[in-house]
Amino acid sequence: MGKPGGQFDIELGLDTFGDRTADDDGVLQSYDRVIRDVIAEGVLADEVGLDFFGVGEHHRADFAVSAPEVVLGAIAAKTKNIALGTAVTVLSSDDPIRVYQRFATLDAISGGRAEVILGRGSFTESFPLFGYDLSRYEELFSDKLDLFSALRSEGPIEWSGTTRPPLQGEQVYPKTAAGSVKTWIGVGGSPESVVRAARYGIPLMLAIIGGEPARFEPFVDLYHRALAEFGQPDLPVGMHSPGHVADSDEQARDELWPHYRDQMTTIGRERGWPATTRGQFEQAAGPNGSLYVGSPETVAAKIVRNIEAVGVNRFDLKYGNGTLGHETKMRSIELYGTKVAPIVREALA
Repeated sequence: MGKPGGQFDIELGLDTFGDRTADDDGVLQSYDRVIRDVIAEGVLADEVGLDFFGVGEHHRADFAVSAPEVVLGAIAAKTKNIALGTAVTVLSSDDPIRVYQRFATLDAISGGRAEVILGRGSFTESFPLFGYDLSRYEELFSDKLDLFSALRSEGPIEWSGTTRPPLQGEQVYPKTAAGSVKTWIGVGGSPESVVRAARYGIPLMLAIIGGEPARFEPFVDLYHRALAEFGQPDLPVGMHSPGHVADSDEQARDELWPHYRDQMTTIGRERGWPATTRGQFEQAAGPNGSLYVGSPETVAAKIVRNIEAVGVNRFDLKYGNGTLGHETKMRSIELYGTKVAPIVREALA
């Protein structure tokens, strides 16, 4: 493993799926309120000096954001420095050309701050919603990623695949000022996906949402070896994990636990998992787990340790977790930007 960051600066970001939050009485907030709250959270992330703010795409009742680029456009108009992107864009059930056009537009609105993280997503509701056959899950992603990769040159497109008619010299507009939209591929730990990202010369974003983060280091090593074999330049690698920051470890865990429990129980019921226990939560929030929950000092130390262990140069904290309230999340963002980030940056300088 190389030095964390390598030739790249260490970056710290946040992302959210726009989870439907609840008020102090446990009443779910309306979708429109949640979307406005996400915009406020993105503005705060910029104000506290963070590097990236990502918004996920979902098409189910427990999340408010199905059109992240629209939300990001609103954030772009109210911010100055922070990079803005998705976490993730479900490319399999979208049109790669429309995705590129939307992000090129966001790039113009934001003055060159747009990023897109392409992935398969962790839910499948978008497939029947948009008329895609789940049995073609792998084919759809592979074919559409191949087309999206061709679009990144912003020149005439000569392309053919299996999921749509070929393109024969067509142009896609608008063009970006920099010549391409900054793109990442989000993966959950499949070696094939890691090698594919390297083959296309696209930066890698690891979703580490369970187990010990250090076990992902071989995927980073594989990515760098594959880049070299494909004759690609060295590229950044990031990681994304859930968490919550509060003034003390006890407060952070007590605030997050009921919302994390309910969210995991709901998802587990759909997928056949057993109910999540407090013991499992505490283990995941412990030194070797994938949850970053605690005081600024605790969370910062864990981020530093795992940036070094995995060998990445960007860490994105998924700060939105189930029905955890907006004001609580705003405090978490404030602490992450003003307390956690300075500790991490100093430690890894």
